[in-house]
Amino acid sequence: QKTKPTQHGVRDLRSVGLSPTVIFCRCKEVLEQSTKSKIASFCHVDGPGCVLSVHDVSNVYHVPLLLLEQRLHRILAENLKLGSVPGLGDRLDLGMNGLEEKSSMWNLCGGSAANENVLDALATGRGELDGLSGMSRSMVDWTRMAFKLDLFGESVRIVIVGKYTGLQDSYLSVIKSLKHASMAVERKLDLIWVEAAHLENDFDKEEMGGEKEYKEAWDKMKSADGVVVPGGFGTRGFLGKVLAAKFCRESSVPYLGICLGFQAMVVEYSRNILCWDDANSTEFDEKTENPVVIFMPEIDKENMGGTMRLGSRNTAFTHPEHEDGSTSIAQVMYKNARVVSERHRHRYEVNPDRVDAIHEAGLKFVGRDETGTRMEVAELPRSKHPYYVGCQYHPEFKSRPLNP
Repeated sequence: QKTKPTQHGVRDLRSVGLSPTVIFCRCKEVLEQSTKSKIASFCHVDGPGCVLSVHDVSNVYHVPLLLLEQRLHRILAENLKLGSVPGLGDRLDLGMNGLEEKSSMWNLCGGSAANENVLDALATGRGELDGLSGMSRSMVDWTRMAFKLDLFGESVRIVIVGKYTGLQDSYLSVIKSLKHASMAVERKLDLIWVEAAHLENDFDKEEMGGEKEYKEAWDKMKSADGVVVPGGFGTRGFLGKVLAAKFCRESSVPYLGICLGFQAMVVEYSRNILCWDDANSTEFDEKTENPVVIFMPEIDKENMGGTMRLGSRNTAFTHPEHEDGSTSIAQVMYKNARVVSERHRHRYEVNPDRVDAIHEAGLKFVGRDETGTRMEVAELPRSKHPYYVGCQYHPEFKSRPLNP
């Protein structure tokens, strides 16, 4: 294992006055002890224990465990003097001792397990974890999650219908939240990308794609186990999002619309169920006779900078039960909470003047802001559709691996 690149990197840091306390070595194989000792000696860190091996693992959720076993938490606590903080020192000991002292059970650095029963208990949830009794509950849950992920066999195909599929980092929070959700149901996530414009049969414009792209896009839609339509701005691709909502509603394919995806399902329902053929958002057609989505009255149309409705806002579930007796899907997902707080990022909203007509026609606005005038969550009852939900806010921003 070569150490020169690491030595050169540390030398460059020192040239600008930075001296590392810990060196993380990203590598394919486990860092050998002799290599750690050599790096520690030439890079002037406090022993080989401050040279950490960050080698390839089966999934990214093993990385915190990898660092934990190499006592990173101890190094941080010592250098930041966390043990002197009242009450914190004991919590550090309680939370971490269990894992670092159980390297005889499985050696994450070596990539091999010495105790398969412990691994099975972690991965399947069966059996006792007495050997990890010193760990905090959150670390036990995290460890179980990391090992379970390696055993998933079945996949779930989720289509993302977006405008910015060429730059998938635009949807990074959506991707991560879908990953968290798939882990919660013990499925491998198979993400399928569909450019919204390719769902439209407008072949005259180059950016809309041709017949080949059109066919491929719809083939992907028909293969989906579920469809997510995230947010976006601008006219291009909006009709494609409306068509995606229509396809999912008519084909009983699970659908989640976020922000613009929520508005697309409202437009689609208005056009095809209420027969408002020109129903649209005033963002795309200011002259429509059926403006079901409008510019929010408190927003300045002339000055676009810093004028969005941003940040955490409360949503109250005003219609927890449907007429068929079923509970609101959204409220079930929020564990029957009456009020939830989620983050927003939009300038347009469902037209309050059209809410009653749309609601009575079957698309239920089950979540509204605290004034009751701003629509936040819409859905079809489960007697009509297995999962057809849209929300004006961005729930993906708060998703976490252990709390999707």
